Amino acid sequence: MDRHLFVSQFGGVFEHSPFIAERAFDQGLVEEPMTLAGVHGGLCLVFRQASHIERLGVLRAHPDLAGKLAIAGELTQDSKNEQAGAGLDRLSAEEHARFTALNSTYTEKFGFPFIVAVKGLTKNDILEAFEARINNGSDAEFATACSQVEKIARLRIEAILTKD
Repeated sequence: MDRHLFVSQFGGVFEHSPFIAERAFDQGLVEEPMTLAGVHGGLCLVFRQASHIERLGVLRAHPDLAGKLAIAGELTQDSKNEQAGAGLDRLSAEEHARFTALNSTYTEKFGFPFIVAVKGLTKNDILEAFEARINNGSDAEFATACSQVEKIARLRIEAILTKD
């Protein structure tokens, strides 16, 4: 697989951060045949080696859960599918208000949106995680958010590799 094809397939695995796939390819961290473990391992290594500012940029590239981008229909297709799968596209007015308040408080406290791999979770599971994690310290929450980003990446890679 050439660089262009690799980046076009895996460049969006880390939300709006194709530099991760570019670096993984350039450093020879992924090889054929493309496997879930191989691609995920290579991309995560690059993510972990990225500067704090770069990793913060990846976190900030994620949309709020059930936030303004979702309402405006401006999510990436992956984010749209993930949020819809958890029922976040079908919130009551009261639930939406709760998500909006938590998003605002969380982002103000940590400087990036709340990130959780929503696959397999319900909106109630997500609210519980939101309410628990909002009490974390900054370092702990940065680490948790990075871990969740890697989990999301794994799910997205798996979906790419199992297409057709």
